[in-house]
Amino acid sequence: QWYQRRVRGMKLLTHNMMKSHCKGVVNGFPLKLSSTQVEVKEVEFNADFITRMLERLEWGALVDAASQLGVADGLPEMAPSSGKEVDEEEDVLRKIHHVLLEVEITEGELECPETGRKFPIKNGIPDMRLNEDE
Repeated sequence: QWYQRRVRGMKLLTHNMMKSHCKGVVNGFPLKLSSTQVEVKEVEFNADFITRMLERLEWGALVDAASQLGVADGLPEMAPSSGKEVDEEEDVLRKIHHVLLEVEITEGELECPETGRKFPIKNGIPDMRLNEDE
C-alpha cells in the first residue's frame, strides 16, 4: 500500500495521567500495569519538555510503573526538583525522557487499584470503556 501503519504503544507519560472511572471508585490511581509486549523507540530528547513535565508527574506512580516494566534503573527514588540542579543533571533528564517517551507498551493490561477491573491494551491503545453496569 502507499502507506505503512505504524503501531504505536502507550507511553508511561500517558499511563501517569490515567485513572479508573468505575462506579464507586474514589481515586482509581495509579492503574496497575502489566505488559506482554514492550518496545523501545527512539524519540528526540528535549530537556525543556522533560523539565516542565516534572511538576505534573506523580513520581511514585512513574517509578512503580517503570519498575513493573523493568526499566526503572537509573531513576531517582525522589522526584528531581525543577530548579537549577535538574539543569545540571542531563543524564537524569535523559533517563526520565527514556522512561516517559521511549518505552511503549503495545500489548498488556491496566488494572483498577480499587476494583481489580482490567482494561486491555491492544496495538498500543488502552481500552478504558466501561459496561453500562460499571
